[in-house]
Amino acid sequence: MSNKISIRFYKDSQVRAVWGEEQNKWFFSIVDIVGAITNSLRPRVYWGTVKNRQRLRYNELYSKCIQLKLVAADGKYYATDCFAQEDIVEVVKTLPAKNITAFLDWFTYSDNSIDGQSRKKAYLFWESNMIAPNEIGTVKALQKIHAYLFGGLYDFAGEIRTKTIWKDGTLFCRTEYLRHNLEQIEQMPQGTFDEIVDKYVEMNIAHPFMEGNGRSTRIWLDLIFKHSLELCVDWSKIDKKAYLLAMHESTTDAGHIKDLLRQSMTDKIDDREIFMKGIDYSYYYEQVE
Repeated sequence: MSNKISIRFYKDSQVRAVWGEEQNKWFFSIVDIVGAITNSLRPRVYWGTVKNRQRLRYNELYSKCIQLKLVAADGKYYATDCFAQEDIVEVVKTLPAKNITAFLDWFTYSDNSIDGQSRKKAYLFWESNMIAPNEIGTVKALQKIHAYLFGGLYDFAGEIRTKTIWKDGTLFCRTEYLRHNLEQIEQMPQGTFDEIVDKYVEMNIAHPFMEGNGRSTRIWLDLIFKHSLELCVDWSKIDKKAYLLAMHESTTDAGHIKDLLRQSMTDKIDDREIFMKGIDYSYYYEQVE
């Protein structure tokens, strides 16, 4: 069984994928895709009915379906019908459902967008070992992470911004104070859970880059947790809306984000699947609805 798992999000619906080691490619759960497109409460039954009705008509295409084990909501692995990424477009076109065009626009564009390309780089960060132990929690480490994720995509990858920025009505640290604030944040202690989250919150308020702050800083946070506490965040346990609200509140009160993170900590710091899911959720948090 492959331990390379990916979770994409189409309008808040999970679309799971698993890496086929023998085939050297991603395979996507067609049941998840059916559920995302149709909003069916029983997507597995819906897909089974469609498959049986259309098998003869699209025999050559449907014969490419393989079963791979994917983890379900109950934490157990079940054999699931999957298609390779290059076949998904053709399979989806055979479904008797509306909104197919909107889904295909998302599916075919997502991997070629800046977010899609950056996410591919983020997956590889696991093997990079680019942050030395003595750099963890430093501004330099955060710059390295940002440069790794967005190098070749943004011309400012890894560079501290020189313009003042706003987002959703929030004013982040003014540029004239940014360098000094970053020096102070770097010196903040990171030995306990509360200290680490306080440091994370302050770095978010600083928002040192023009774009890509959240995705970079969440990786930075996990590195600190692993180094100091031998723990990391299972981001798949944190709801998107709850996270965004907690981070918005954290500018005046970090209690909510501390509660969310504390309830989602795990000691599986060497589990690649936890890391991969974390990347998927991190990028999902940034998707504009």
